[in-house]
Amino acid sequence: MLFICILASLAGLMCGMDIGVISGVLRPFGIEFHASTVALEWIVGGMLVGATIGALTGGQLTQRLGRKYTLTTAAAFFSIGAAGCAASQSITMMIICRVLVGMGMGLSDFCTPLYLSEVARTEQRGAMVSLYQLLKTIGIFLAFFSNSWFAPSGAWRSMMVVEAVPAVVFLVIFLCLPQSPRWLMLKGREEEALETMTKLRDAPSQARQELKAIGEQLQTKEEGWKLLRTNSNYRRSLGLGMLLMVMQQFAGINIIMYYAPRILETAHFSLEAQMWCTALIGLVNVLMTFVAVGYSDRWGRKPILYAGYASMAASMAILAFLLWYGTTTLALQLLALGMIIIFVGGFAMSAGPLMWVICSEIQPAAGRSLGISISTGTNMLSNLLIGTTFLSVLELIGGPNTFWLFAGFNAICVVLLYLFVPETKDVSLETIEKRLMSGVKLRDLGS
Repeated sequence: MLFICILASLAGLMCGMDIGVISGVLRPFGIEFHASTVALEWIVGGMLVGATIGALTGGQLTQRLGRKYTLTTAAAFFSIGAAGCAASQSITMMIICRVLVGMGMGLSDFCTPLYLSEVARTEQRGAMVSLYQLLKTIGIFLAFFSNSWFAPSGAWRSMMVVEAVPAVVFLVIFLCLPQSPRWLMLKGREEEALETMTKLRDAPSQARQELKAIGEQLQTKEEGWKLLRTNSNYRRSLGLGMLLMVMQQFAGINIIMYYAPRILETAHFSLEAQMWCTALIGLVNVLMTFVAVGYSDRWGRKPILYAGYASMAASMAILAFLLWYGTTTLALQLLALGMIIIFVGGFAMSAGPLMWVICSEIQPAAGRSLGISISTGTNMLSNLLIGTTFLSVLELIGGPNTFWLFAGFNAICVVLLYLFVPETKDVSLETIEKRLMSGVKLRDLGS
């Protein structure tokens, strides 16, 4: 089971490389093609437009093709898009190819947590779904690290090639994945489902027991749109999924991932220092994600989320103050870098992986595909809004005020966690669904 989950989570590695690579590409690409601020924002935003399309169409693809072949389709988009980016001869071509890459990301973000939640054991579900985010952070770090090597020469095409090669490899790897037992049951392929589940569990009796519970749950057919119209409890879970994704993206993590060198430039770091500090930020992002992978099923989701959002609010507030005061000495520059590192670490151990975990857990079986599709689409739209406006907002209101905004939103998220988010540790998907449909408060779904 662990091996299969790691293979599926490699989709996160591709997503991470696509997120991270653009931070090093923007400057040399913009110089070569004389790109405006708005054009640079849309090179970032093109990927997010594609990701939104991929997320919103992911539900239909996973229902028809299954989780396995949806991931394979995502890898194909990554391969074609990344190769096109490396060969771009204009701003327009770059944006179009970034849209293709984004479609792969949207499909991956929709499909992989769903697949992992269906393959993993209940007691390990949080850790297994968090693997996806862990591999995403490793991809970001690898992209940041390779960017640092190519930055002195401005070889942005080489930066893009680095992400294209793994995409082709993963396209082949995903063909080796088994289909989700839950999807096989949904399609009436019970013998295949039993064969697959037996390989994923310690004993045949355990596999049969789980499939029996899945079969009972799947007596209700996938009817998300009908539930959306007629069932207020489903609308509650859908609304919570959307809220979780808005909370994740408006925390501000992707302004760091896309624009870290620009932020460090605001703090008066040299060009070389910007790139290597960005790589350091990527490394912290990887290491702190291990907290979520290792402890989300021990400590619970909410305690880790509280700690993460509190640290993000505090670090953004201090960074805003430092940018207002002026980072005129080496000590103040290092303090500003430290605040960015604390922010990234807080996100990586909490909101980064755990929002995907909870979103994959709270949707009822009959509306799971639609629910995860809409919440993933919300994630991408929120990401798009942040990614395509940050540079303009930074120029309009300045660094201090920009980061005060993010500090305030993270503080608000602590309150939203208390009011609406359930603790789902050690609770089966079937139990969560029963409590949701019986009208239990959202925050008490796991109690």
